[in-house]
Amino acid sequence: MSRTGPWVVLALALAAAGCGADEGATPATRAPASTLAPDRRDAEELGREIFELVDRAVDYRGSHRGRPAASLRQIGIDSLTPATARYLLSVDREPLVTVKYRKPEGREIMSCRGDSQILEEAALNGGRFTLMCATRSGAQRPILVGPDR
Repeated sequence: MSRTGPWVVLALALAAAGCGADEGATPATRAPASTLAPDRRDAEELGREIFELVDRAVDYRGSHRGRPAASLRQIGIDSLTPATARYLLSVDREPLVTVKYRKPEGREIMSCRGDSQILEEAALNGGRFTLMCATRSGAQRPILVGPDR
């Protein structure tokens, strides 16, 4: 065998291994946004942001000897997006993230919040987790977000 022979065999083996369909690797499907109720659609949008921010805040705490981030800026995240305003609080070293719409016109849900428990809940429930959300009337209620089963 020549010098390149083992490398060619290795490359072919890796390519063949990557071609198979792995059922566990496919992401869970979400219901199309148009079929969701307006309050659930708003909560889903906010939930994706909250999940990402909580995950980043927990990661920051883990890599800084248990010291929580004092602000979103400290973990390299802007507090404002074109559509939302985002807030981070540390309550007993646990991140509490609130995301609210900057332009609430036409929205059923004004804001939602979640803490590090949503990461565990999502891991145990196939990606679904509960957020506490504020409705247009000001009432607070829990909403389950994430992929439908």
